[in-house]
Amino acid sequence: MLTSKQRAFLRSLANSEETIVHIGKGGIGENIVKQTAEALKARELVKCRVLENSPLDASEACRELAEKTGADGVQVIGTRFVLYKANPDSPVIKLPKK
Repeated sequence: MLTSKQRAFLRSLANSEETIVHIGKGGIGENIVKQTAEALKARELVKCRVLENSPLDASEACRELAEKTGADGVQVIGTRFVLYKANPDSPVIKLPKK
């Protein structure tokens, strides 16, 4: 669980990130979960976008994808959302103390 201070820190980092996961008409399938899990392991912070033809809205997609990957939802703005999951082996992002 992230504190508000940690969430604010991650939001600031997410501003410069590129959107790398796109959720379309197929919703959140096995491939999207796998792609997101791999990206989270490599980057720890992943920005996602829900396309117009998706059956989910951004908040639903954020909740579902966070649950399936074990990540924390950082923020949802419009059609985009950000997920965070620390890499237990070699952390890339150092969060502020709780």
